[in-house]
Amino acid sequence: MIEIVKELEEANCVTHGGKFHSDETFATVILSKILPNIKLIRVNEVTDSMRESIANKLVYDIGGGEFDHHQAGGNGQRDNGVKYASCGLIWKSYGKKYLEKCNVEEKHIEELFLQIDKDLIQYIDANDNGQSTKIDTDYKFVELASVISAFNPCWNETVDTYECFMQAYEIAKKYFERFIAREIAKNEAKEMVDNAIENSKDGIMILEQFMPWEEAVLTSSNPKADKINFVVFPSNRGGFSVHTVPKELGSFDNRKSLPKEWAGLRDEKLQEVSKIKTAKFCHNAGFICTAETREDAIKMAEIAQIT
Repeated sequence: MIEIVKELEEANCVTHGGKFHSDETFATVILSKILPNIKLIRVNEVTDSMRESIANKLVYDIGGGEFDHHQAGGNGQRDNGVKYASCGLIWKSYGKKYLEKCNVEEKHIEELFLQIDKDLIQYIDANDNGQSTKIDTDYKFVELASVISAFNPCWNETVDTYECFMQAYEIAKKYFERFIAREIAKNEAKEMVDNAIENSKDGIMILEQFMPWEEAVLTSSNPKADKINFVVFPSNRGGFSVHTVPKELGSFDNRKSLPKEWAGLRDEKLQEVSKIKTAKFCHNAGFICTAETREDAIKMAEIAQIT
């Protein structure tokens, strides 16, 4: 539970007032899972006269302490050069405990902790530190910062800024919880994908159910992973899909594309051209096609592999 308070004596957490940003908003989200009852005060500055009063409180994104990054020289950076902001500093100290509270198995915590920092936290930090244009930033994370910023009051509004912060917090909390759930699911899928990589044959990997597979394939140390060009799996729309493997994560360039003559065709026309009885659809960009049966999907992958 989190409560915004207006008196320093009531607070157990302190962050900055005024315009709020994604870094301290998401830091608050992380802390709200760790601390049972947050009483948060937002202040414009930490004065010398306040130092004694806040000594036993968790202070972040202000005050120049352990969880601030505005002091001269900042407060550290990752090996890839991305500087820490308050979100990353809070995650560095409390991220593993957060995952424990999500009932993540101990053997997966370290890997997930680093994975989440790589996949989300560092983008929040980079945006706040003005590094977004200097790293390989996914546009959606820049937009995430804009979503949080949009809850700040407009210049001509007379509204309660504490209420605005809480609205942003609730949105950030929902997003973060879903993001963590997806990262945990991706981690749990990795072992099954690793097995499918080992069982792959002639450049084709078969999954018994859909699961996140791209990152596991593209980062695998198994030499068989480098030879996989197509992945077959049950489609959530029914039937089975054949998906190309990208050259690198996030790329639209395929290691090997589906046959050009299939592109944009569906049903009878695709069946006629491909000679596959239950072929249903092939995307115009040649990165995915579908068939009604598993056997026909595998046949489509086999044809694509030798074309």
